[in-house]
Amino acid sequence: MTDPATIDFYEKAAPRFTLDPGQAPSRDLDAFLSLLEPGARILELGCGGGRDAARMLELGFEVDATDGVAAMVRKANERFDVGARLMRFDELKAEAEYDAIWAHACLLHVARAELPDILGRIHRALRPGGWHYASYKLGDGEGRCLLGRLHNFPDREWIVERYREADFTIAEERIWEGEGADGTVRDWIAITAHKHH
Repeated sequence: MTDPATIDFYEKAAPRFTLDPGQAPSRDLDAFLSLLEPGARILELGCGGGRDAARMLELGFEVDATDGVAAMVRKANERFDVGARLMRFDELKAEAEYDAIWAHACLLHVARAELPDILGRIHRALRPGGWHYASYKLGDGEGRCLLGRLHNFPDREWIVERYREADFTIAEERIWEGEGADGTVRDWIAITAHKHH
């Protein structure tokens, strides 16, 4: 995510997005973690307030929590002490370092033209046999939400093809209706993908 307006939004909104201490982990997290070996090394992209990283650590996984917004990194570490660090998606340069990469509701802010590069970086960062999860708001073309944040708003076929081009095998897709932070209700897609051995 390199869009200045989107980053600025999250810098200013970080306190509001991390207010609720009882906020549950993401709905697909435990099912994703069940695919992994005990103690697996996980990279989290877009860790936000740190709730998912905290859950991973609680279950005994090794976690590298990252976010491209400095205010979110601070909040994650203040609240959950997850050792989060500042990193944009385009700064990911790891090669075969992680067993899994978790990216809940964050890659949806990557411009369409940049997404193939980011998915390629994620693929390279995974060890053979590694797993990746991401969720996106579905739509019919790149644009901004009512809060001014950039979204890639893919349709199902477009996003699935980007994963195939990045040499992922999609193990599962799930589509559901959800409400975004701007109050807009639309369909979302969750993709669980696998890197070949």
